[in-house]
Amino acid sequence: MNTKAIYAACLFAALNICTLSARAEADVSAKTYTYGTHLDIKKVVSLKEGTAPSCGVVDAQLTYLDSQSKTQVLDYSKISDNCISDN
Repeated sequence: MNTKAIYAACLFAALNICTLSARAEADVSAKTYTYGTHLDIKKVVSLKEGTAPSCGVVDAQLTYLDSQSKTQVLDYSKISDNCISDN
């Protein structure tokens, strides 16, 4: 087997692994935070904030890995990052 075929097979395998992990993350349903919700966060994957042109409460979403390395999504409310200059 020549080197180009081996490189192509490795690239194809890597792309399949990435596709499978993306599909697994897409299947995760978001949970809404309430006071007292137990958070089992091993690693934060991403933080997203709703768009708000001014200071105020916005919807946000936390995507993280729990202690079993399963992807979890949490919806919550927070003060907009646009409020940094306000007290």
